[in-house]
Amino acid sequence: MSQALDTPPAASARPEPPETDLAALAARHGLTVSGARPPLGVYVRQLWGRRHFILAFSQAKLTAQYSKAKLGQLWQVATPLLNAAVYFFIFGLLLGARKGIPSDVYVPFLVTGVFVFTFTQSSVLAGVRAISGNLGLVRALHFPRASLPISFALQQLQQLLFSMIVLVVIMIGFRSYPDASWLLVVPALALQFVFNTGLALIFARMGSKTPDLAQLMPFVLRTWMYASGVMFSIPAMLEDKNVPAWLADVLQWNPAAVYMDLVRFALIDQYDSSYLPPHVWAFALGWAVLAGVVGFVYFWKAEERYGRG
Repeated sequence: MSQALDTPPAASARPEPPETDLAALAARHGLTVSGARPPLGVYVRQLWGRRHFILAFSQAKLTAQYSKAKLGQLWQVATPLLNAAVYFFIFGLLLGARKGIPSDVYVPFLVTGVFVFTFTQSSVLAGVRAISGNLGLVRALHFPRASLPISFALQQLQQLLFSMIVLVVIMIGFRSYPDASWLLVVPALALQFVFNTGLALIFARMGSKTPDLAQLMPFVLRTWMYASGVMFSIPAMLEDKNVPAWLADVLQWNPAAVYMDLVRFALIDQYDSSYLPPHVWAFALGWAVLAGVVGFVYFWKAEERYGRG
């Protein structure tokens, strides 16, 4: 009896020590980090898989934008037209900003500039609030967060296309009739859309951590508008000024001016190639690729941080 009591228990009966490496434990059981940033290629495929959501979300936002107004969707066209009327009165009549532009060309010139710049301006402002203004959606559902700024940029493109109907009427009213050059509007707006989407992605990430950026951006964008030749011809305005050559180049080659020049060149008969800076299509493509690639990668790198904290 005493010999049986003195026998030590079998080694297999001893409890295993707790595993302290939690990452190894999770990997051993097939667990992954919730909300982890996927590889870039996988992320692109996820976005493509959500393409129907992106389109539907942009259309829903566009429909709801003026749902409480009596004129409804007419404000999509009326707002930029009213802005153009104000700019015509102040810059065209009072300040003489029509210098270098024939009087019968200035109205189409101005309206085109307002519509095209508003496309970029609205995309940036919507991008700033894309994450911070949709935190409920971001925290409740798992989807590629880039879907939001992309859908907002797409919403602004759809709004511009509504405005283009009015722009065509204005062009015909000022004797610029449809011809083959009008087809150049398609690649010009496509490149601008890529550029705008890149900016929306950049400012969506910045705005997700700095909500006050939404209050600052209207002042930045207004300054950009005044420097981009929306209301005047940049070469004509700088002709008699003692301005350094590099500054004139910067003003003409800034992306907002480039895309406005291309659309004006396509639609306005009297706005010929003499108004365009050299290599304007190359700059339009370069700005689109630069903003699109940098904006997408910059936004993707913070994918796992959106909606947290």
